[in-house]
Amino acid sequence: MIFKQLFDNNSSTYTYLIASANGREALIIDPVEENVAEYIKLLEELNLKLVKVIDTHIHADHVTGASKLKNNTNCTTIMGENSPAETVDLKLKDGEIIKVDQMQVKALYTPGHTSDSYSFLMNNYLFSGDTLLINGTGRTDFQNGSSEDAYHSLFNKLLKLPEETLLYPGHDYNGRKVSTIGDEKKFNPRLQVDSVNQYIEIMSNLNLSKPKMIETNVSRNLMLGA
Repeated sequence: MIFKQLFDNNSSTYTYLIASANGREALIIDPVEENVAEYIKLLEELNLKLVKVIDTHIHADHVTGASKLKNNTNCTTIMGENSPAETVDLKLKDGEIIKVDQMQVKALYTPGHTSDSYSFLMNNYLFSGDTLLINGTGRTDFQNGSSEDAYHSLFNKLLKLPEETLLYPGHDYNGRKVSTIGDEKKFNPRLQVDSVNQYIEIMSNLNLSKPKMIETNVSRNLMLGA
């Protein structure tokens, strides 16, 4: 397997390129529009064919590169079935599996950060989008977010995965690249709660400012950045 973790400095977004070493087919998760030329160059350097692009949810802090990648490579664009995006080629149900050559990727519906948030599991790699971060969790105060839904997505789904599962989040603001489910259960301060009400209280007191250009980004992402 070929695995590349790429970082966008402007939005602190992680983008993931995963490919089969044998069939040379590739998948990109959460591409950023400004970096599409970089992705295409990397694909060419590695002699890979991009066949699928996944967005974990409708992003508020950057514009997806999905549409540009499709125009350049004719790849299939993918989101979860709860996504309001209008031009997605394929929408996956919770638990549905897609293949990239011999690699299997399972969709997990994990609402909370937004109502359309999905995570994706490939072997022991979890790509959690903005649902579960390293030492944190995704905010729930816009785009139909729900702290109660987030709690259930975390405690009833993601944290039930094997503790050795590798966590690759959609963002990090402190240079961290990977964690494990076990470490997050032990050390993530937002997960040290005894009830859904405690989690809701924590999330309701974050007092975060809204992402810059949220309205423009969301509007464009509903069209996959087109």
